[in-house]
Amino acid sequence: MSKLKYLDLRKAVIATCLKMNEEGINQGTSGNVSVRTDEGFLITASGIPYHKMKPEHVVEMDFDGGYVGEYLPSTEWRMHMDILKHRPEANAVVHTHSIYATALACLRKDIPAFHYMIGIGGGTSIRCSEYAEFGTQELSDVMLKALEDRSACLLGNHGQIAFGNDLANALWRAGEVEAISQQYWAALLAGKPVILNDSQMTTVLSRFKTYGKQPGDLNENDAQSVIGPIRRDVSKKSQKKKAKK
Repeated sequence: MSKLKYLDLRKAVIATCLKMNEEGINQGTSGNVSVRTDEGFLITASGIPYHKMKPEHVVEMDFDGGYVGEYLPSTEWRMHMDILKHRPEANAVVHTHSIYATALACLRKDIPAFHYMIGIGGGTSIRCSEYAEFGTQELSDVMLKALEDRSACLLGNHGQIAFGNDLANALWRAGEVEAISQQYWAALLAGKPVILNDSQMTTVLSRFKTYGKQPGDLNENDAQSVIGPIRRDVSKKSQKKKAKK
């Protein structure tokens, strides 16, 4: 047997799948995970339980729909391929059938800006796509439409999908989509949620772009996600010098 390429990345895909189920945002083998490589991408094989998954069960694919090895890729390989192909900022994709996101998807409900954390999806809403049969190009097409200017969406009568700059970021975003879906569900049960307007969300979205960045990573005109703290272990003189640069 030839040596497996991208062994560490394959192991990272399996670890992400296991964590996805441990966090309760997926059940059984219903979800799937992919990550970009230098030549294409890796994706989980079809129908193999994650606790039994080995590196050879993570399938290597190219962007022309070809695969390598004895195992078929996930039935949803088209969605993963099309995101990674058409969205250069995406390096990893997580698709799940998480409970509340799927429930809203079955109602064909977009999630509006009832809470500022809607911004984790990249815009002022998390859209729900039209329905299309699983594993088809039609599903991938309606998904791409729902993902325009977004990094996550609901899939009509199906589930949710999210992408990120790496596996951890994609998994985090999928978890946040599920959390905000549950919060929206609860808010709807209690009454009519108040929706934030575009002006309120504009500043939120600009600050979200620097979320997790440290001072050295910020450009002069970046909106800061953390507002106003004073650093006590650096002199005021030094802070003024840094501000002038």
